[in-house]
Amino acid sequence: MKLFKLALGAATAWLALGLATASAQQAQAPVDLTVLPPVPHDYQPKKTSWGEPDFRGMWPIDHLGGLPLQRTVEQGNRVFLNDEEYAVREARMERSRNAAAAETKANKLGMGNWVEMTGAGRRTSLLIDPPNGRLPELTAEGKRRRDIGRSSWVKGQTFDWVTDFDSWDRCITRGFPASMLPFRYNNGIRIFQSPGVVVIDLEMIHDSRIIPTDGRTAVPVKLTNWMGESRGHWEGNTLVIETSNIRTGAAPLNMATIGAPPNNVIPMSPQAHVVERLTMTGPDSLIYEMTYSDPVIWTAPYTVRLNWQRNNDYKFFEYACHEGNVQIRNYITASRAQRAKDAAAKAEAAPAKE
Repeated sequence: MKLFKLALGAATAWLALGLATASAQQAQAPVDLTVLPPVPHDYQPKKTSWGEPDFRGMWPIDHLGGLPLQRTVEQGNRVFLNDEEYAVREARMERSRNAAAAETKANKLGMGNWVEMTGAGRRTSLLIDPPNGRLPELTAEGKRRRDIGRSSWVKGQTFDWVTDFDSWDRCITRGFPASMLPFRYNNGIRIFQSPGVVVIDLEMIHDSRIIPTDGRTAVPVKLTNWMGESRGHWEGNTLVIETSNIRTGAAPLNMATIGAPPNNVIPMSPQAHVVERLTMTGPDSLIYEMTYSDPVIWTAPYTVRLNWQRNNDYKFFEYACHEGNVQIRNYITASRAQRAKDAAAKAEAAPAKE
């Protein structure tokens, strides 16, 4: 969360220009709202000194913060909004864009300075497969694990120890692949490159994904990380990243992205596998696609697509989550106190034994 955005004149100017350009591009609805154009491969990006496509820079996805993960059932197979739907969405996003300035002018501090969703575009959902833009069904085992999941996002849950919280509650990580999808704030993504390595640096909790591209072998399956073990390679100008060995416990959709399932307790098995494809389509544009599969949990794989925009004026600020994180203790203390109070009231209301 960045409370300094009004001081960043350059970033604000870039954002205004980017939003104006995006709005102009989105103004006209496609002829067929059910057809998603294929990823173009005709752009030739500049190369690094060692000969790879140069993806380096800042690629924040706050301009997609308002785009739902799933489309509504009523939207069916429509990839894009119609004109009426788009007007409603844009009016909502405009209120979000102006909220921080309105709060500052009123000498207030609230959600406007916290939430950083600057756009959503014309797409109906981040999901592009299945064709209905909705997550596939969970398997029976997936539903069982979902129902016993623990997280502060679960309504009515009691808390007694740290195992009653997920990894994001505890400021460990948002998890993978959730960290690659938009949230309400801290949507910064930065790419570094060196010979044989790509690093995807994330603003949220300052996670960094180190991705070898030198052909090294995978590590044993018993070695897991919250961000998984990734291996990358180049297919022409497209960076392809395959990730496995993802540590279970960080729910893959525990990100509260708009349109995600309620409660955010979505389990993951050791068989989870992710394939990402990053293709530059212009000097400051990139299409990111991610296909996620986990046959233990999901009945089918699913794919999301995001259109990234380079913004090298975007700034990362400290995300001091773990420092002073008193909420875990507070949740546990309050939950124990409430249960003790309820037990005392129940005992008092019980009829006396003769």
